[in-house]
Amino acid sequence: MNTRFLDITRFAAGLLSLSLLACQPQNKELPRSTQPRPKDEVILAENSPKRQYIEEATVQLVQRPLMEPVTGKIVYDEFHTVRVSSPIAGRVIGAIAAIGTTVRAGDVLAELDSPELGQAQSAYSDALADLNLAERAYQRIKELVDNGITPRKELDEADDNLSHARSETERARLKLANLGVRSKRTDNRFILHAPISGTITEGHINPGMQVRSDLAAPLFVISDLTQLWVQMDIYEKDIGLIHMGAKVLLRVLAYPAESFTATVTRISQIVDENTRTVKVRCTLPNADGRLLPAMYAATEVQSDPDDLAIVVPLTALFTEDESEWVYVDIGDYHYRKRPVKVGLRLKDRAVILDGLKPGERLVVHGALLLRTEQDNEQQSGERPL
Repeated sequence: MNTRFLDITRFAAGLLSLSLLACQPQNKELPRSTQPRPKDEVILAENSPKRQYIEEATVQLVQRPLMEPVTGKIVYDEFHTVRVSSPIAGRVIGAIAAIGTTVRAGDVLAELDSPELGQAQSAYSDALADLNLAERAYQRIKELVDNGITPRKELDEADDNLSHARSETERARLKLANLGVRSKRTDNRFILHAPISGTITEGHINPGMQVRSDLAAPLFVISDLTQLWVQMDIYEKDIGLIHMGAKVLLRVLAYPAESFTATVTRISQIVDENTRTVKVRCTLPNADGRLLPAMYAATEVQSDPDDLAIVVPLTALFTEDESEWVYVDIGDYHYRKRPVKVGLRLKDRAVILDGLKPGERLVVHGALLLRTEQDNEQQSGERPL
């Protein structure tokens, strides 16, 4: 009896438990907890088409730029350039050395028919004859004086005549020597020789032309083009950044993909009162002869080799709240916005004083796109991990 009652009681309790469970509402699965990302980060989804517009570069230390590039002009190295004029009047005859010809010192440039030269040669011949006559007269009178036939006074006069003849002969010889005349015969033919080795870069002479020593333009310009000069005008405020021996990087329109290096060899001690600039001269090697006088070049004064800095393109920077910012890739298209301190700002790049380290991956193109993406996420409130 008691056993049966216990079984019934247990059965009733089980039914009551099942009934209570059935009456309880079923709990739905709770969403996983989410934690928003920091507001200075943004992630591009794997299938985002915006990824193709993002370009990155590794931050590196490079030579620190000192100032904005300035326009320089390539000119002759005047230490290795001569402007050849005729020292004597005459008419051009025979062949003329062509522009672009490479000559050696002593080569023939042109030939002139010069009556003036003929007069100089004739004067030298006359002086030689007078000298010979004076020498013989002196010897004859000396013998007479030694034998007591002629008074000493005549010997003194003969000695004066000999000295004068020698002076006149030397004067006539030096005139021919200064003209560069090698032949002593009287033929009116004057040969114009190259005074140095180099290339004939300019010529202002024609066949039959009548030339004089006082012509305004030289007949020839000869220059050794294996070395040139670069002239720059540096603003007064920047002149303290330049020193003798500093390297200067050049780019010219003729070779836009190449750069050339010159060395500062002279800094003027005068400031132009109108432009407030100082003239700086650089020596430019030109062994292959590709650079030419009168070319313009974009010049950039280089810092010392051990003066390094982080330099980034301006496309990597954007302004927000009066500060400069960049985006750094922290892995797998996950970007973090970071403030930076900018120093010298150039036309297409800027020096970063603080905020970046070498080796980091910097967004150099697409920073504004990431900024827009970040703003959209903040407005929508969707910030999944």
